[in-house]
Amino acid sequence: MAKEEASSVVSDLINFLNSSPTAFHAVDEAKKLLRSVGYEQVLEREDWELEAGKRYFFTRNHSTIVAFAIGKKYVAGNGFHIVGAHTDSPCLKLKPSSKVIKGGYLEVGVQTYGSGLWHTWFDRDLTIAGRMIVREEKHGSALYSHHLVRIEEPIMRIPTLAIHLDRGVNDGFKVNTQTHLLPILATSIKAELNKVVAENGPVESEVQTDEKKTNEKTTTNNSKHHSLLLQLLASQVGCQPDDICDFELQACDTQPSIVAGATKEFIFSGRLDNLCMSFCSLKALIDSTSSESSSLEDETGVRMVALFDHEEVGSNSAQGAGSPAMLNALSRITSSFGSDPKLLEKAIQRSFLVSADMAHALHPNYADKHEDNHKPKLHGGLVIKHNANQRYATNAVTSFIFREIATKHNLPIQDFVVRNDMACGTTIGPILASGVGIRTVDVGAPQLSMHSIREMCAVDDVKHSYEHFKAYFKEFSHLDAKITVDI
Repeated sequence: MAKEEASSVVSDLINFLNSSPTAFHAVDEAKKLLRSVGYEQVLEREDWELEAGKRYFFTRNHSTIVAFAIGKKYVAGNGFHIVGAHTDSPCLKLKPSSKVIKGGYLEVGVQTYGSGLWHTWFDRDLTIAGRMIVREEKHGSALYSHHLVRIEEPIMRIPTLAIHLDRGVNDGFKVNTQTHLLPILATSIKAELNKVVAENGPVESEVQTDEKKTNEKTTTNNSKHHSLLLQLLASQVGCQPDDICDFELQACDTQPSIVAGATKEFIFSGRLDNLCMSFCSLKALIDSTSSESSSLEDETGVRMVALFDHEEVGSNSAQGAGSPAMLNALSRITSSFGSDPKLLEKAIQRSFLVSADMAHALHPNYADKHEDNHKPKLHGGLVIKHNANQRYATNAVTSFIFREIATKHNLPIQDFVVRNDMACGTTIGPILASGVGIRTVDVGAPQLSMHSIREMCAVDDVKHSYEHFKAYFKEFSHLDAKITVDI
């Protein structure tokens, strides 16, 4: 890879991370990238008219996105070459009723999402981002629209307790996620002085259209959420607080993602797990299917990236990897080019999935947490993950294919297996391998501080990941034709 191209990949990742505080924003950024290079959006609720040589994408819930490029020589029954990743990360999500007032403070009620390192959320400058459903008046009738929202400046903090009030804290700090993880939004007296919140009753709406309904709606909102918070959110999308019908919001760190370290070899950022893999796979798809590359001219398959929501909580949702989203996409694409239902079964057996989710790099201060012969290093390239109990979907055939691509392009590759005396994590790989029946390899770039509010990985591994995925898209069809197993 040329030095300028490598630098661009890292710079583009930083921009993607800084623009994607939530899964909704990550999908929105992915849509912008795809549209900018000519990908056409299709809707799941409508019929698809697809053509060989064309590029498409669809979203589900605006938190999952699937993009695909159909080879010029594709025919129904040919395979799909997929990289799968996820858009979500552990975080603190606002409760349906988030209004908490204690000790003269306005606090925001949150629930934990995923398995986060929750102690890392203390003493961070936090804000709020997510999506809202907003009521709009058009031509005398009400319409309800989906808006992304992000308050840029820090508005909340979860302060730690002073050591003078907890002398044993350094002997072991255990977070009570119900009572300790409450971000402070403001003091009650300041809110009152600014005439934003009245603790003894709801703030009356300034909107006088259909006054009774408006006041009822405002009363409901103010009883569930702080008026101060609602006003901040409303100002971001240009609506009145009482026009906010519902939302899915989360606390976010305001510190930007950066290239750092004494030799600028690291990336310090939140949500590297798994936006790093999401971005690298998406950029690899885009660059391997660009009009300049002409690589779709001889492609017989379909190249695809699928970025799912809810991996951190098990993938069991309408937009998670456990849903029919992947199978539906394969079916609809196949049936667009042939009506025989058996063609889908043939296509699946000719397909391949790279399940891309960040991996555990060796931690120098906790080296004994890794198995002696499997210690992935930063700068060491993508890590192939193995587990005999199928917590990862890798097998000898799938690992060989991915390793062979690395060898051909002089890309570093590593292996990981968890210690026998430790529990093993999992990914979307086994879910899709079992649910769809597709050959799968589990891989990921090595990182430290996984599930912290602030993680780190190596610049070189971003470049290696991008190059590896791009080579996979371009060469899988040719390589797979040389492999025989079930004959």
